[in-house]
Amino acid sequence: MQTLTRWEPLREMEDFQNRLSTLFGRMPVRRTNGHGREDITLADWMPLADITEDEREYLIKAELPELKREDVKVTIENGVLTISGERKFEKEEKKRKFHRVERGYGTFVRSFTLPDDADATRVKAEFKNGLLTVHLPKSEHAKPKQIEVNVA
Repeated sequence: MQTLTRWEPLREMEDFQNRLSTLFGRMPVRRTNGHGREDITLADWMPLADITEDEREYLIKAELPELKREDVKVTIENGVLTISGERKFEKEEKKRKFHRVERGYGTFVRSFTLPDDADATRVKAEFKNGLLTVHLPKSEHAKPKQIEVNVA
């Protein structure tokens, strides 16, 4: 006699996603190599990021849960802002057995091409409660100026 099992369509999608991840492995990431060319780097995981702007600055917020400030590196080179680091996998304890591991571990890299009006010399980064906030001020000379028209 055959046992009946409940059909779970989302489980099938999850299995398919796991097979694709196994097949393709880590995510490729483009980054500049400092010589005007792009290299492709493999990242173990990729943090989520939001980019917003107002009249004064661009703001990048990246989610980096369970990381410490010293685990995160922010660099600017050749007009590209790069956030990189590593989240180490927690070791399995003798009394604790892992049943599912879905969060990403290992190295990560996110690179963003800076807009032309960004002032890379005044960038500031803050890290608090697993959220990296990068303030990228807009250049003063790039802001629109009102020009008075005189009567000749």
